[in-house]
Amino acid sequence: MNRIESAKNPKIKHWKKLHTKKGRDTDNQFLIEGTHLIEEARKSGINPIELIISEEYDVPKSWSDWQVSITYVTDRVMMELSEMKSPQGVIAICQQLDHQLVPSKGRYLLIDAVQDPGNLGTIIRTADAAGVDGVVLGEGSVDLYNGKVIRSTQGSLFHLPIVKGNLLEWIEEMKRAEISVYGTALENGQDYKQIDAPSSFGLIVGNEGEGVSKELLKETDANLYVPIYGQAESLNVAIATAVLLYGLRKEE
Repeated sequence: MNRIESAKNPKIKHWKKLHTKKGRDTDNQFLIEGTHLIEEARKSGINPIELIISEEYDVPKSWSDWQVSITYVTDRVMMELSEMKSPQGVIAICQQLDHQLVPSKGRYLLIDAVQDPGNLGTIIRTADAAGVDGVVLGEGSVDLYNGKVIRSTQGSLFHLPIVKGNLLEWIEEMKRAEISVYGTALENGQDYKQIDAPSSFGLIVGNEGEGVSKELLKETDANLYVPIYGQAESLNVAIATAVLLYGLRKEE
């Protein structure tokens, strides 16, 4: 049985580097924390490289047949490794996901430089709930494996393909696949309710302050907005994404 009692242990120091993008990219690994997220990963066929368990954690009985390396740590060490104010007592180290995505008939979400981790996580969770077939993260977006992003997805990170890509190239590929592509913008845009959306489409949502880049908006089939009836200046990007994904969706 592996047991670590000091936060100065080389393994703990190494694992703490996974809280940084550089550390995650160097090892091609990331951390997930808490029973719920680990269970969601497991349901999706993702097996951790290692489980780190605190001395007070009550391991679920369903994990008894799980073939995974386990390291036990003291509560103090868990506090040192955890990003949460109240650690849940279990952390998993996982290999970064290797999703493949080829545009075909379906619904896709393209994300242009969304930088807030809570927003990105909520957008991914919303895309999962709305039945999106794939998500493309464009340049300038916060790292998919940022701890707050992962927690905000509530496990949806493991439920649908999410890839990084050049959004201009993706728009071109979607057009070749005869998939309509919609941007989001007030200027020269139209109320999303006026669009008779096809069953296959790509929707681009953008940066919290700047919106979708003009370079991308020039390449879309149409640009949409969610009308505001009160005095608010704008909607949060995650909320606007939810309205649009559900508003454009057509039941078969």
